[in-house]
Amino acid sequence: MKKAFTLIELLVVIAIIAILAAILFPVFAQAKLAAKKTAALSNQKQIGLGIILYTTDYDDLYPRNDDCVAGSSLNPALNLNDFPANGIGVGCTTGNFKYRRNAFSWQKWVFPYIKNVPLFEHPLRVKDSANWNNNGQIVGGFALNTSVTGQLDTYNRTPTFSRQVRNSWLGGSTTSVPSPSETLIMLEVPNSGVPMLPGGSVDSQGITPTVTIYPPAIREFWRYKLMKGTIADCIAGTSGTEPDSAKIASGGVTVGFTDGSAKFLNAGNFLGRTPSKLEYLGVTGSHTAGWTFQDDCRFLTSGNLGFVQPNLNINYPMWGLVAN
Repeated sequence: MKKAFTLIELLVVIAIIAILAAILFPVFAQAKLAAKKTAALSNQKQIGLGIILYTTDYDDLYPRNDDCVAGSSLNPALNLNDFPANGIGVGCTTGNFKYRRNAFSWQKWVFPYIKNVPLFEHPLRVKDSANWNNNGQIVGGFALNTSVTGQLDTYNRTPTFSRQVRNSWLGGSTTSVPSPSETLIMLEVPNSGVPMLPGGSVDSQGITPTVTIYPPAIREFWRYKLMKGTIADCIAGTSGTEPDSAKIASGGVTVGFTDGSAKFLNAGNFLGRTPSKLEYLGVTGSHTAGWTFQDDCRFLTSGNLGFVQPNLNINYPMWGLVAN
């Protein structure tokens, strides 16, 4: 006669399985996270190499043009036969902007060298479905640092339109970058409403058609983007000492450099490579001092920023700032 398992033996086996599962599931989760971090690093590097290939075809200049091209949406579902007459109207000059080709859809510039739209997405970040479905824009992936490339808002603009030409303070070419292996040209930006990293112009210099833009290199604001803490904490200058897994699941950000390399930087390392507001803008006091675009730390939600004249004679190569 076959001997069956007793109830106690079954309970012991189940308990062992439960213990093994409790041990292994976190390991599997960490392995999955590590795999996605590796994929993000690979994507970032390939995009960076695509940008370099672009510059070799355009006299070493970084992409920054602004036009509207029929059938150019990154989302193929939006490429309908409905290009507006004379390029004016829905798709070009009014929402949605599916055919517009500028910094908000910067991937279109380098797509011919990559030919893979999913490559622009970050494996650990959720793509903004509204922007993707309406505008064909990838928000929530990798952001182009337009303070290095420069940016244009010239399509269908009058000659006197404000800030339509935003020249990089570095010059907008590969040869003008002081430390190519250290200067970021792309990175993942948590909780951003736009697909690129906008530069900031100096408000006191006016809102003329042509302005110079500088990087949003302010540690206090990046602390809110990466670390635990609410907007109230950012305003009060409290909290923000521990990475927030809800903002950055990996504990840091993937950064692409102008030489085509890519690196993962934990949150503390990234902040350590970013100047404080006092160093960069030379101001103290309230969180609004020196920063005139928004008043509650939620920057990077529009195409341009504004602040006082930054100090460029400080040594933070990640932001292209190299002291003379």
